[in-house]
Amino acid sequence: MSVTRDIAATYRGPGRVMRRLLAMGEREDRALAILVAGCAVMFIAQMPRLAREAHLTGQELNPLLGGTLLAWMFIAPLLLYVLALISHWIARAFGGRGSGFGARLALFWALLAASPLILLQGLTAGFVGPGAALNIVGVIWLGCFALFWGLGLREAEWGTNDD
Repeated sequence: MSVTRDIAATYRGPGRVMRRLLAMGEREDRALAILVAGCAVMFIAQMPRLAREAHLTGQELNPLLGGTLLAWMFIAPLLLYVLALISHWIARAFGGRGSGFGARLALFWALLAASPLILLQGLTAGFVGPGAALNIVGVIWLGCFALFWGLGLREAEWGTNDD
């Protein structure tokens, strides 16, 4: 299935999509590609907000974009690998039987699967600015990300069969 179809399917049944991704076998290159795609979308989602900030404050846009690119494409992947390892250790402490790869895939896929909402959040930040609308979209994104990550991690560590 294509990535965009998997993203749409994740909103209907995150456990089913995670089972399918895990059934493809442990391939770190696939997990890394999902992570890089998710981080790239996160960077792209920041562009409208940064353009608005540069316009309103009179700052140059390029340094803002450069710093955000550095953060999302080089620093965030390292931090996400560490976060996945910590979540795997916590799951193991509670009886999880999965692998570190499964924990990484669950986190990385949750980031990519929630990307349509972070793009909406970025557009809201750029066109509407701070306020209730931005907060609502941000909370919806955070809730979906946490739900996808939690259900994906549950599938990776405990192999549940429900969605």
